[in-house]
Amino acid sequence: MTVTGPHRRIGILGGTFDPPQNGHIAVALEVIRRLELELVLFVPAGSPWQKTEAISAQHRVAMSRLAIAGHNSLALSTVDVDRDGPTFTVDTLRDLRREYPDADLFFILGDEAFEGIETWKSFEELANLATFVVVSRTGTPVKVPAKLSPSVNLLEITTLPISSTLCRERIQEGKALEGLVPSAVADYIFDHQLYRRPQ
Repeated sequence: MTVTGPHRRIGILGGTFDPPQNGHIAVALEVIRRLELELVLFVPAGSPWQKTEAISAQHRVAMSRLAIAGHNSLALSTVDVDRDGPTFTVDTLRDLRREYPDADLFFILGDEAFEGIETWKSFEELANLATFVVVSRTGTPVKVPAKLSPSVNLLEITTLPISSTLCRERIQEGKALEGLVPSAVADYIFDHQLYRRPQ
């Protein structure tokens, strides 16, 4: 999906999405509501530099597409998968800034990921590319680096107690994913026998 026109408010939710789960959808929809965004882009990482174990980008893109189906305010971007080399947020935001030069961009991430922001490549440039939306649990303090402070928006959201790690563990234990991932994603995982323990 391509968004055109000036002053569009577009959220960016990056991640491995290994697999995409209902918590990702819930956060995106809540940020749209709270910040009055027109759209949130799901951006699966191509080769995540901080994570070495992930299934193929092809599977993660396919599952992400299925996860957001039916939500008109959610769309998929393969900008990170299409780029060679490791995935760095600064490259993601540079590419999306070129794609949406007149839009207001909002980069959405959790408080735990944000804690390591100063280790990210060219982190000082990030504030010039997008406003950060840091999603935290109620009552969880978030330390904001001074260099990013003006461009950080803190949102306390009651998130679903779901993680992609939990989903993978349940699959390996032979347990159902009902309520954890969209049904189409669960079907895809079953059909392709993903995340199974080696026999």
